[in-house]
Amino acid sequence: MATGLPILFLSFGGPEGPEEIMPFLESVTRGRGIPRERLLGVAEHYRQMGGKSPINEITRQQARLLSEELARRGDPRAVVVGQRHAAPFTIDAMREIDKLGAREAIALCTAPYRSEASVARYSAAVEEARALMGGGAPRVRFVGSWFDHPRFISALASRARQAQAPRDAALLFTAHSIPCALAKRSVYVEELRETCALVARELGRERWTLAYTSRSGDPRDAWLEPDAKSVLAELAAAGARDALVVPVGFVADHVEVLYDLDVDARAAAQAAGLRLHRAATVGDHPDFIGMLADVVQAGPRGGDAWAVASDRCATRAGRTLCAVGAGGACLCFPGREDAPCRSAAVAQRGGRDAKKA
Repeated sequence: MATGLPILFLSFGGPEGPEEIMPFLESVTRGRGIPRERLLGVAEHYRQMGGKSPINEITRQQARLLSEELARRGDPRAVVVGQRHAAPFTIDAMREIDKLGAREAIALCTAPYRSEASVARYSAAVEEARALMGGGAPRVRFVGSWFDHPRFISALASRARQAQAPRDAALLFTAHSIPCALAKRSVYVEELRETCALVARELGRERWTLAYTSRSGDPRDAWLEPDAKSVLAELAAAGARDALVVPVGFVADHVEVLYDLDVDARAAAQAAGLRLHRAATVGDHPDFIGMLADVVQAGPRGGDAWAVASDRCATRAGRTLCAVGAGGACLCFPGREDAPCRSAAVAQRGGRDAKKA
């Protein structure tokens, strides 16, 4: 019997059949002005992957394993899945929590890095659900950030080793690109870079690169770069024969991994004469599930956590992380001298993305 506060396990969601693909994509892109032709192109990616996304099944598995781990620790709790763009939706999960009689729940979002395009939208979905439910809706508080949790880092490093890439393979971390305007108002890039640095250290690697995938939206808008396919071509031109690609930005092997990396990026690598070795996402890795249980049991984030859309710096476990906009600059085009935005934090460290990210 569940005794602790219930867990609202938040995920993105995805289509479970061909008939759900376009409604899903329309939900994801609503209000963003993306041409229908672009949506039809993305829909074809889903059809090539079997007409569905595995993310819902993976999310259910992660929630079940988390519930089992908490029970094993003597802390049984209800773990209720709510998704932004597929059933069960966030409001469905909130109503289920309400039926349990709980007046409060702890939310755990499967997006590791904070920005207005990620964690903030999950928080907004929860508040929208609470507003629809009225004044008696359960209160929801989010767990602290976990991008640098030792067990998350261990799970990522383990997946990288399991890819069995040659020791001299170039190390490439990937994540979802977001608009520079959003990156400038968040800690997204700095949190990503910290994760990459910690995983590289765990692997005993000094040189690594962070690149981005899955860009969408208005092509006139600046988005985080470099693009993963461009980096793969540059690595090949520099003499690399193998590349180990570690998708640190996602916690499940869904279509943005299965197509953008396994199909699109792999084709670019092959065209450049480069062998691509792709690490699996953390998925059901025991260290990842253990980490989820750790952050749930630690409770909601405390006063030392910084806001989702912060412009300031914060100290965490003795390290200082700054929002990308903290110095009035933004790390969006790290390899360009004419970049419209650069990270003051990186400049202060004397680092350069060509060397470490």
